[in-house]
Amino acid sequence: MAHRPCWRDMTGKRPPPPLDEDALRDLALRHVARFATSRGKLLAYLNRKLRERGWAGERPADPQALVERFADLNYIDDAAYAVMKSASLVRRGYGARRVGEALRAAGIAEEDREQADAQTARDAWAAADRFARRKRIGPYATAPLDPKQREKAIAAFLRAGHAYALARRWVDAAPGDVMEEEE
Repeated sequence: MAHRPCWRDMTGKRPPPPLDEDALRDLALRHVARFATSRGKLLAYLNRKLRERGWAGERPADPQALVERFADLNYIDDAAYAVMKSASLVRRGYGARRVGEALRAAGIAEEDREQADAQTARDAWAAADRFARRKRIGPYATAPLDPKQREKAIAAFLRAGHAYALARRWVDAAPGDVMEEEE
């Protein structure tokens, strides 16, 4: 039987002790103090820490109750996180579909996404403009696109979460055109 190195053998350090209620709460507090997070993301973080370090508390671990307590204390606000995250993604040029996927991945419930979805819809044109500028597509291109490049540019717009009609409009614009939003 071959010797399998333990965690201490590989790093020279002692493994961290198993968590108890106080240590789990302290981990959660440090996490919400340092990062903007949602309920779903905090729960995933705490569950990962429990898997890594184990549990030594008297009662069974209940990270879900801790997350709910933090939400009751307003340490976590999913609606505010959704607005902040969607604004950040829109500023980077992402469309509504991509923003929605990111919010679902963060565990944001539909009722907490209403304001963020309205903001994303309102800023769809500006997001497409930022994306086209960053990728040098349409009016920001140096030369007209050949058919293969056009397909790739439309695919890039679609991967970024923009609607097909909006993507076509930006991609089909001639270099140097001034794009105006339709009412």
